[in-house]
Amino acid sequence: MRENDIQKEFQKPVEMRVFSWGGMIDTVMTPWDSIRYHKSFLRTAFMSMDAQTGHVKAYVGGIDYSFFQYDMVNGGRRQVGSTMKPFLYSLAMLEGISPCDKLRHVSQHLRDENGRIWTPANSTTERMGEMVTVEWGLQKSSNWVTAYLMGKLSPYTLVRLLHSFGLKNHIDPVIALALGTPDVSVGEMVTGYTTFANKGIRIDPIYVTRIEDSYGNTVASFSPQMIEVLTEDAAYKMLHMLKGVVDKGTGVRIRYRYEIKAEMGAKTGTTQNHSDGWFMAFTPRLVSGCWVGGEERAIHFDGITLGQGASMALPIYGLYMQKVYADPFLTYSESETFEIPHRYLDPCGIMPDDSTEVDLGGIDRMFY
Repeated sequence: MRENDIQKEFQKPVEMRVFSWGGMIDTVMTPWDSIRYHKSFLRTAFMSMDAQTGHVKAYVGGIDYSFFQYDMVNGGRRQVGSTMKPFLYSLAMLEGISPCDKLRHVSQHLRDENGRIWTPANSTTERMGEMVTVEWGLQKSSNWVTAYLMGKLSPYTLVRLLHSFGLKNHIDPVIALALGTPDVSVGEMVTGYTTFANKGIRIDPIYVTRIEDSYGNTVASFSPQMIEVLTEDAAYKMLHMLKGVVDKGTGVRIRYRYEIKAEMGAKTGTTQNHSDGWFMAFTPRLVSGCWVGGEERAIHFDGITLGQGASMALPIYGLYMQKVYADPFLTYSESETFEIPHRYLDPCGIMPDDSTEVDLGGIDRMFY
């Protein structure tokens, strides 16, 4: 069949069933119109796992497998935006930088790997020109603070750490990766965030605990695989800062809109052109991740109000945790707390004077 004939066939109305949020609809539509119609729906992926055992508790690969037969938890990969920042901050903590170290909140100009000047934009001018802490930078998801830290660290070292967190694909060691340019799966992100809930130990997900034959004999059993990624000191500093994202930062609506009082850490993420929204969160027992976006990257929101992780992905997590805490059979409680040894209760130690700009950690600059 010639291409022109195919095009004509795609323009002929035919009987078909299409997806809707209220259930399948029988209708008459051209194949072209059905493609446009189905692409208008935002897709999502969600995964939640036990922070200590690795057992996967919830897994949603898409909105309806009958119409969208693609697993976005482990099959799909999208840019992760600012949910990448905790990995960079973790490297900063390992290199001796403190959450309470201060820097001036101004635009950053770094020379990239091609010799060009890289000047990342910031989504807000809040506290522009003022002295801010590293912790505040993560709470508010400041690209300027992130770029400052990236200028103090090596992208090659960051790539090695990202692989330790469980990110599997090739990652180019470029400075822009600090803002979440790599394509990563939801499953890998959830795996990485177990490190923050588990005292620096990454735990890989377990989807099946054992396999039995028809006689009940165990053919295979599976136990959690654990890898130390962060020192306890760095892990508790990250826990402190990520809790601040929920209590005082970009994830605060989980408190006032969904009224979840549980102790938790989290990070929002939004990609360029508002194409992808992310929300990564963890309580003492559950680590969860959610992505929302179109089938194609060209499908996106027009602005930041709706097109951000806090608006796109956070609500799904909020509704999920409401259901979790409302079900007594699941045994999860909002009163659960992170066990933090006394020596780590103060993540900063002695804080510098407000009027002093601090040379963060004494690490050699990689870019000038």
